[in-house]
Amino acid sequence: MRLIVDHITRYDYERPVRGLVQSHRLTPSVFQGQKVISWQVSVTAGQTGEEGGETPGLLGAEFTDGAGDRIQGWRIAGPATRVTVRVQGEVETADLAGMLKGHREVINPCAYKRETAMTAGSAALEALAETVSDAGGQLSLAHGLSAAVSGAIRYQPGVTHAHTSASEALALGEGVCQDHAHALIALARLRGLPARYVSGYLFADSSGAAPDSAAEAAHAWAEIFVDGLGWIGFDPANECCPDARYIRLASGFDARDAAPIRGVARGGTAGDEFMDVSVAVLSADQ
Repeated sequence: MRLIVDHITRYDYERPVRGLVQSHRLTPSVFQGQKVISWQVSVTAGQTGEEGGETPGLLGAEFTDGAGDRIQGWRIAGPATRVTVRVQGEVETADLAGMLKGHREVINPCAYKRETAMTAGSAALEALAETVSDAGGQLSLAHGLSAAVSGAIRYQPGVTHAHTSASEALALGEGVCQDHAHALIALARLRGLPARYVSGYLFADSSGAAPDSAAEAAHAWAEIFVDGLGWIGFDPANECCPDARYIRLASGFDARDAAPIRGVARGGTAGDEFMDVSVAVLSADQ
């Protein structure tokens, strides 16, 4: 499948900032399941409400980290009250049943047994994890844990926020893809399996989708490490493993660690910051 992405993130600042630095994880992963046809990340800065006069950001260091993710550093000169990050590209994808084949990384999977504030265990999470049998081995256990999360947390936008933890989402019984991923990571780690958070895109083809399934073009899921097979993706929000509809960008311990864009304003105070995100993922046939 060929997927076309147009992803725009705008930051508006109450008061002008002298400059910003950003770290981007916005480049598709390199593995057998996806091939980049074209891909471009651009950054511009300017004054809100003014026509033209935007200045391009400066691309700095670019490298691949130990997890195999491509990192770009950007520097944006001010004064600016608006910064726009745009991603445009086309990727050819294949269905590998969730397996991350051919992905080069050097971090030991056991490093992903460490919990974070968003994926910390709780009595309720531990009780849910123990409902799943491991009689069929690690792969069966991983599938069972993903199904348990799907059953315990209904997909419902607007009830959680960016800092909601796995235990809080489980208590609510509702959440979005980020909450599903955090909960699955927590369950996997409680059962001794390394697990991590993955950010990316989803071609939300409504045909055949479950009534309560996630339909955001900007998406997230979890990967669980299974001995003998490696990393395998699980998307509890859609009750499936990632297939050709998915584009994988980056991974981390949780949503904060795997964030596609991280940054800080420098010089002066920006006041309130407002972010607006628009993402479209289309099939090339469209």
